[in-house]
Amino acid sequence: MNGFVGTAAFQGLGGGVRDVVEPATGEVLGSVGTADADDVRAAVTAAAAAQPGWAATAPAERGAILRRAAQFLERHSDDVVEWLVRESGSVPGKARYELGSVLDELWAAAALPTEPHGDLLPDSPGRLSFARRQPLGVVAVISPWNVPLLLGMRALAPALALGNAVVLKPDENTPFSGGRVTEEIFAAAGLPEDVLRVVPGGAEAGRALVAAEEVSMVAFTGSTSVGRLIGAEAGGALKRVSLELGGNNAFVVLDDADVDAAVSAGAFGSFFHQGQVCMAAGRHIVLASVAEEYVEKLAARAERLTAGDPWRERADLGPIINAAQLERVDRIVRETIAAGADLRAGGTHRGPFYRPTVLAGVKPDMPAVTEEIFGPVAPVLVAADEDEAVALANRTEYGLTAAVQTGSAERGLALAERLSTGIVHVNGHTIDDNAFVPFGGRGASGNGSRHGARQSWEEFTQWRWLTVRSSAVASAF
Repeated sequence: MNGFVGTAAFQGLGGGVRDVVEPATGEVLGSVGTADADDVRAAVTAAAAAQPGWAATAPAERGAILRRAAQFLERHSDDVVEWLVRESGSVPGKARYELGSVLDELWAAAALPTEPHGDLLPDSPGRLSFARRQPLGVVAVISPWNVPLLLGMRALAPALALGNAVVLKPDENTPFSGGRVTEEIFAAAGLPEDVLRVVPGGAEAGRALVAAEEVSMVAFTGSTSVGRLIGAEAGGALKRVSLELGGNNAFVVLDDADVDAAVSAGAFGSFFHQGQVCMAAGRHIVLASVAEEYVEKLAARAERLTAGDPWRERADLGPIINAAQLERVDRIVRETIAAGADLRAGGTHRGPFYRPTVLAGVKPDMPAVTEEIFGPVAPVLVAADEDEAVALANRTEYGLTAAVQTGSAERGLALAERLSTGIVHVNGHTIDDNAFVPFGGRGASGNGSRHGARQSWEEFTQWRWLTVRSSAVASAF
């Protein structure tokens, strides 16, 4: 692989060196150093030392650096797309969509430093009282492998823009597209040394980062199980924490829906990026009168889709990220069929390429419903009416997103109000996001809408109240 990123990174770290493998072929793409706890502590210490100077940098210059990072990324977009396709198993369309979203995040963040950052407060004569936003200090960002560049950048970019230093730990599966690319674009943009540090590694590095005394906030995107551990650790240390976790999202099809349009949106929701997205449609809940038509058309669409190497052939779906995840998807499908579900499409794999799968006759207690699959599987449940559809949709600990397909916007809005999720799309699909919306979930999906341009000031700064008099005033004592 050629380009500005290179195929060796972070050498000389204490955790040794590991190969980075292309999930579609098993080919070694490069080598990467792995950070141990001492490496993480050194990175955090350096970031903490650099942060005051960065916070004192003129707001216009901070914004300019983020704009230059976006421009550099845009110039090298072909290189980055190749890394996203080959390292994370993205099809080219998904990779380019991710790249565009990263650019949106950078441009939105670049506008933050020059926004008003305080309030003039009422007070008594002779005293000036005001509140101003101040950076938190060092923000730890722990990002996942499935959308590696975007899901790190959406926390990292606004945190930097508002005067924080950042230590980023990308996932072990995607250290180049999730870490090295980010490091390179900000270095090219002129970000001062140590304001951003990248520490690739596994659980040891993650634990050390969360525990580091100088870290004021942890922004984590990943599994609910790990998120609970991070929330407990960070909360116990009274650190701010942002948790963007899993999802088991409902895709509800009402009896007045355009079935063909619903099938198109439902297929995208379940099969996009092999279903390896927290916003994926994990449960298709369809009213009985249109259920069989919906299943037949969804299965036919799944059969037409291709799964293969996205870098070397034209494919609608790429590989599952690794063998452990492939086995998990296959286990859930096999156990659901054994429990009585009807396999209508897929259910097989060739190497790491799992066929888009449709399961009918699914009941609420089957594994494909109770577990977050994180694979290209569409389980279909049948509901007698709207009330049962709502009950089925809310029968989960997750609360990220949902979609409702209907011929009536009013009916869709009324049903949306009854769904216990942070996001609902009426006549859309479950996968939707941009830099300008409040994004986040409830329950096991996270601790609220933590991302989005309007949320960034609340997320990555804290208030400080100041009062000033021209001279001291004697107290009553």
